[in-house]
Amino acid sequence: MATFNAQAILSFLGLEGTDESSPSNEPINFLSKYLLQLPPHLLVTFSPITSPKERTTIPAIRNRRLEYVRSKPEELAFSSARQLWPTLWLGRERRGVEEGNEEKQWAENNFLQGTEKHVKKLGSLLGQYEEEREGQRVREIRREQAVAEEFVPEEDEDSDESDDEPAASGQPEVEESEAELKAAFERRIQERFIYGLLDHVDYDRVDWNENLDRDLDRDMEEKWFDDEED
Repeated sequence: MATFNAQAILSFLGLEGTDESSPSNEPINFLSKYLLQLPPHLLVTFSPITSPKERTTIPAIRNRRLEYVRSKPEELAFSSARQLWPTLWLGRERRGVEEGNEEKQWAENNFLQGTEKHVKKLGSLLGQYEEEREGQRVREIRREQAVAEEFVPEEDEDSDESDDEPAASGQPEVEESEAELKAAFERRIQERFIYGLLDHVDYDRVDWNENLDRDLDRDMEEKWFDDEED
């Protein structure tokens, strides 16, 4: 990891001997002013003294993350994201069933020894085991995140309230389709990425990547963050 060198940063910017305070005193404010003037090899030294969540307040970094999201990276796609953040997947209870069915099909199609009756029993048993393994895995992750999680998106609270309204009024709840669940999950992953709330992500390669400083469509950018506020 690169060592933070305040003197080298001030020297690069030509701020030595000025009234500019050390970048280590208020690194977020400093980055807000000078991020676009600093090269990646100096920017990366801010990683140990700032968190991805703190850096979200810097417009240039939000723009870089948004540009990265628009490139449709594989790690934020549904199939990969579901593996990395299973507790954020609203359809996570189905995952064990899906993989259980895969185990069952493997046994019935590929296990050639024994009678047909035994093969079917094995397939059913493997399917049940896979569902149990996935259920246990999700429960363990939930317990870990219950301790570490500090952020609850406001949209979750709003959705909880809206979910309660149909029940209170006696109206039947409309179940979302699989496609809608997947789209909502991808959207949530993208939102949490932009706001620096995902673990298992290398934010440095995005936050300090000057190649992502393209001219974003201002209307699209504002629409994204306006949607978040709504």
